[in-house]
Amino acid sequence: MSPSDDRPVGPKRRELSAANYVGGVLAGDRAILGRAISLVESNARVHYELAQQVLTQLLPHTGKAQRVGISGVPGVGKSTFIEALGTFLTRRQHKVAVLAVDPSSERTRGSILGDKTRMVNLSQDQRAFIRPSPSSGSLGGVGRKTRETMLLCEAAGFDIVLVETVGVGQSETMVADMVDFYLVLMLAGAGDELQGIKRGILELADMVAVNKADGGNEKPAERARREYEGALHLMRGRSDGWTAPVVKCSGQSGLGLEELWGHIDRHRNETQASGQLAKQRQDQLLRWMWQMVENELFDTLKNHPAVKAVVPDLEEKVHAGQLTATLAAQGILQSFGIPR
Repeated sequence: MSPSDDRPVGPKRRELSAANYVGGVLAGDRAILGRAISLVESNARVHYELAQQVLTQLLPHTGKAQRVGISGVPGVGKSTFIEALGTFLTRRQHKVAVLAVDPSSERTRGSILGDKTRMVNLSQDQRAFIRPSPSSGSLGGVGRKTRETMLLCEAAGFDIVLVETVGVGQSETMVADMVDFYLVLMLAGAGDELQGIKRGILELADMVAVNKADGGNEKPAERARREYEGALHLMRGRSDGWTAPVVKCSGQSGLGLEELWGHIDRHRNETQASGQLAKQRQDQLLRWMWQMVENELFDTLKNHPAVKAVVPDLEEKVHAGQLTATLAAQGILQSFGIPR
């Protein structure tokens, strides 16, 4: 017998049925909620089918939470801000789920940042639930399964879901298209407040918050607030009849959090009363459906044996300037069986 044979073997974790998952999630069991999220994140076919059974049974218990996306330029202090906002909300008896999408390691596809280590106090709050999730290279820094994770959290009784994004500035529409309210955090004194990558994000914002408005930074923050406010008046808002407010805040001191959340509540009340919220969510579901179709078709095409056989040669010719990208694309599609 080898030495390894003497090592104690821990108990094998019990397999859960769809009914086990559904009952546990509805009961607010955090351990089962965590396992349910891992289930929907799995790419294994058997897990996919079980996950869809669970989600289908939980659907009637979803949709009541406020869904808020939070983004911003790197270094803006998202984690500190979200911890402060989450604590502000749990003290008011809300149950808050934070879905923090980490940038993924290109080598391991695992999370680079540890969200629970960045939000120590909130992670210990019994009314909060933090789920770090690697983005796995998905466009816009949003995990493909974030939407389904949001549904699980709603079914578990969390009435506010905060989605923190990587904030890379590309395809942030993916974030805005899964939440009811999109908050963009900005910094004062960056020198290019209304240009480039930031302008693209601003056009999606339901509200802008100038963060770190403390420690002698109050005047620059107020100046930036006025500049953003002037710029946003020239942009069409995401919601009809809604002009994106601009506020100052501080994740460190808690400055501005009450005013900020007041705007989010007002937006929800107005869009609910007008029927706009229900329509927005219906439209999001349809776009989500077609996005999943596109993803599945692309994966099927990319992994088709005939496509894999011709791709290396076509890529080499495009790279060498011997073939146009258009003709190469046609060659790939034809190998898949799609005529020109």
